[in-house]
Amino acid sequence: MFDEEFDEGNLLSSTKTDYDVEENILRPKTMEEYVGQDKIKQNLTVYMNAAKARGEALDHVLLYGPPGLGKTTLAHIIANTMGTQIKLTSGPAIERQGDLAAILSNLNDGEVLFIDEIHRLNHVVEETLYSAMEDYALDIIVGKGPMARNIRLPLKKFTLIGATTRAGMLSSPLRDRFGIMCRLDMYTPVELQKIVTRSARTLGIAVEEEGSYEIARRSRGTPRIANRLLKRVRDFSAVRGSKKISRADADEALRRMEIDELGLDETDRNLLRALIEKFNGGPAGLETLAATINEDVNTILDVYEPYLIQLGFLARTPRGRICLKGAYEHMGMKIPESAKKQLSVFDD
Repeated sequence: MFDEEFDEGNLLSSTKTDYDVEENILRPKTMEEYVGQDKIKQNLTVYMNAAKARGEALDHVLLYGPPGLGKTTLAHIIANTMGTQIKLTSGPAIERQGDLAAILSNLNDGEVLFIDEIHRLNHVVEETLYSAMEDYALDIIVGKGPMARNIRLPLKKFTLIGATTRAGMLSSPLRDRFGIMCRLDMYTPVELQKIVTRSARTLGIAVEEEGSYEIARRSRGTPRIANRLLKRVRDFSAVRGSKKISRADADEALRRMEIDELGLDETDRNLLRALIEKFNGGPAGLETLAATINEDVNTILDVYEPYLIQLGFLARTPRGRICLKGAYEHMGMKIPESAKKQLSVFDD
């Protein structure tokens, strides 16, 4: 009935993968171990306890926010807390309705299906999800032309967890079918320090309190970046012969990686420098900026812009992106006369 060429192994991955073993080791397994996002954790705990008390599957969950904040980790924790299995896939991997139908029909009662980058689902595939999420059924068209007929296949009750960095790109029919919606926020340096300390302990890395904080405060509010920097600082520290990562070790390593005291890397600085030097502080269109610094538009939109906006270095306007006063001060550059008038609006 489904496409004979379907290979579940190409679309799904279990919780145990060979991809980045260290990353899986660092994942917290329970809500208690998961640092930050306190409101989300409290609400999800209530929803899960209520679902277990009723003996039902958890309602469908949408997790959205910037990349690297722990959406996949949170999906694993939900599955662990509910005492069920999780199957992982991504929007771009599901190309045909038959692929999705085969995945859904193989789910057992209460199991979790995690779809990363759900905003990139094929439109036709997305429509197949509507009845699956709402009615736990698959509508399959058999035959063609006048002989075509619809067959409705019942599914076992499952929980779909969708993750996206762009909730606005989800269609309203799909977004409205999620009963639980959680927006993940950027982390504070103190929260990230807890994550760095826990990861260091898990990986057997000796780190001083000031060293862990130095890594945390330069991690752009993102746990994934904090863990990555910890491992790279460990490498520099080991080569230098340090037995324990100190603040000086972290500062030296991050400086050599061209990550400044605010966590900005060379691409961030190139973007700000291009806006200031080539566009007199802006406004400049996103595609123009991307071409100027030879960077992908989506990478700027998803990775670099959110943090620069959070720092107050960049602003989006109807005419394009502009540099704010803090960016000039950080870059040690003079504000062009032509930019002073537009900056006065933000000062007010």
